[in-house]
Amino acid sequence: MAGKREENPAGSSSNLRGDVLRVLGVLKVATVEQIQQISAPHLSYWHTDKPTPSKRKQARTASHTGALSDLRKHGLAENGGRLPGGDTLRNLTPMGLKAAARELGRPVEEMGDPARGAGRTGASHPMTVNEAVLALLRPKPNLSELANEPADVFAAAQAVVDAPAWLGTIASYATEVALPATGTWSNPGKGGAQADIVIIAPEDGVPLLFVEIDNCFESAQVLAGKIDKYMRFCQRKVKDVDGTERPMWRTRWWAPDGRHGDQPHPPLLLVFNRIGPRNPNTVIAQLAELTERHWKGLDYDGDFHMYEGKLPIVVTGMKHLQEHGPAGAVFRRFGRPQNQTLLEAIGNPRREAHDARKQAEYAARQREHQEELRRIAAQHKAEREASRPVCADCGTRFTDERWKAIEPAGWGAPREPHSHLCDGCKQRAITAERQAEQTEQGHQQQDQGVPEQKGCGWLSRFRT
Repeated sequence: MAGKREENPAGSSSNLRGDVLRVLGVLKVATVEQIQQISAPHLSYWHTDKPTPSKRKQARTASHTGALSDLRKHGLAENGGRLPGGDTLRNLTPMGLKAAARELGRPVEEMGDPARGAGRTGASHPMTVNEAVLALLRPKPNLSELANEPADVFAAAQAVVDAPAWLGTIASYATEVALPATGTWSNPGKGGAQADIVIIAPEDGVPLLFVEIDNCFESAQVLAGKIDKYMRFCQRKVKDVDGTERPMWRTRWWAPDGRHGDQPHPPLLLVFNRIGPRNPNTVIAQLAELTERHWKGLDYDGDFHMYEGKLPIVVTGMKHLQEHGPAGAVFRRFGRPQNQTLLEAIGNPRREAHDARKQAEYAARQREHQEELRRIAAQHKAEREASRPVCADCGTRFTDERWKAIEPAGWGAPREPHSHLCDGCKQRAITAERQAEQTEQGHQQQDQGVPEQKGCGWLSRFRT
């Protein structure tokens, strides 16, 4: 035990250090409270009896602070400056990123670079990225860890658990991901984009989603330039390992192929956090107009739009995202008149409804066709039964085999001599005919025979 204590003076467990590595491997830079909220959300409901918010915060983050201290001792983590409010920023070293890659099960080359020095400028953008991850992830507390807490605390946790579903796990997220329009994944060239967040959560209906965070400091023109870069990346094709040319993004990530003629690029979510001087409503309206060629679909008979080769662009506000999460109708897709949930906004619900309606109509036609076939078959059967021969002797209707046997086999073929009789009556008739024939033959033999001559012959032989 003493050896373990020397190795990790703060006494952190390997599981706790692994949680910290996973969170920092994704976020790159974070406060200890953000790490705790993601990896152990139940702790947010502990220590409610502490007298001040700072005391409560210190108590619920103590275990993760200890884990960070032990990771610093091993050269895996470091302090990255302070936020204006006084919170210390934490980030991983290059060696720590490699350790995080093992925890996340990702190739090291996909981990990006360490976020050293982020705290020197206040880290406003990285912190907004982290808040967006928390708002989309919406970590659920483990209620079994809160069984001994006061009733009001447990009820607050229960409300979070009962709230609309989250999106993925921390392993579903990546931040600061280069999207090269030229160069390679590991050595991007000029003209590419860098996604603030990439989400891969197919189990929750989001196979691939790019997220761009804006603190309302940039103009619509600057954002339009970024979207141009996203489009160049999405349109780029390279040869895959099997020699097949395909979109570059498909060489790293999977997404459904989509329908023929309606295969859009991966969607882009823009989250506006109103801390800068620009009005997001004005910027969004201008941005939609500047990027129309990238997102506008092709109208299909007024029923829906098809988005072949287009970039779905969805916008929302940070406050709305934090309050309602992915399941809230707080997302507006460019070209659509109303807010939707995230899944609706990145999807094509009008196309789904159209296809479902067409499928229902097709199924109804199929049922009607099958019913018509059954009606015709029943009518034919009734007509056939009405014409089925009846035995002239016993009145029984012919079996199918008997009916087939009496039908003419072709020109010159002999006809069935008992075609008016069923099988049973036919056999009795044939038996009667044979008996009558045998009786007739017996009578003929008697009429032609001479008994006296037969007797004389016998006497003569006896005498001899």
